[in-house]
Amino acid sequence: MTQLILAIDTSQGTSVALLLEGQVIAEQNLSNSMAHAEQIGSAIANCLSAASKKASEVSAVAVGLGPAPFTGLRVGIAAAKLFAQGTGAVLFGASSLDAIAFDLELTENTLVVTDARRSEVYYALYKGKTKKQAPILVQGPGVQKLADLKQSLKEQGISYQLVEGKITASALGRLALAQLAEGTISSSILANYLRAPDAVPAKGKKVSG
Repeated sequence: MTQLILAIDTSQGTSVALLLEGQVIAEQNLSNSMAHAEQIGSAIANCLSAASKKASEVSAVAVGLGPAPFTGLRVGIAAAKLFAQGTGAVLFGASSLDAIAFDLELTENTLVVTDARRSEVYYALYKGKTKKQAPILVQGPGVQKLADLKQSLKEQGISYQLVEGKITASALGRLALAQLAEGTISSSILANYLRAPDAVPAKGKKVSG
């Protein structure tokens, strides 16, 4: 059976890709991190159109699980769920930081970070890869001020190369294929927020009388 994978990640901007037998045949990367809900549907449709594929031909959906801010991340996961339910495609989840590390040469300790706002970074430390080229996580994921993180690693005696990466759906899709091949792919699609969302319920008004 032809393996057509739809990969979605909204950890940063909105990124969607189609991979046919492991080769990227369409991809759209939109950098606006405040318009995920407005962009995700058209990005999926544009990729399908560019590749001349129908939604029903997609056999699997891979979605990035973060870590990332609450609002953007949940849009991508919700879109992946709906697409998989509507087409009968198998749904997988993968770490967005792992996707960045997948495209790197991991010959030593590599610290991958992305912007977490609030003067903090999301991070994960990797060392080497598996036979299928999936990155090997040795610490994290976590969220911390970069200066504090560097001090912590120094105190642990860990030297590393620092990479501030860009997450793409194409890398996520290839990561999912590598994990699928080695039997480590996750069917869990629980978002990795690492901290509570910024938005909180409004306090109820007191009723007088």
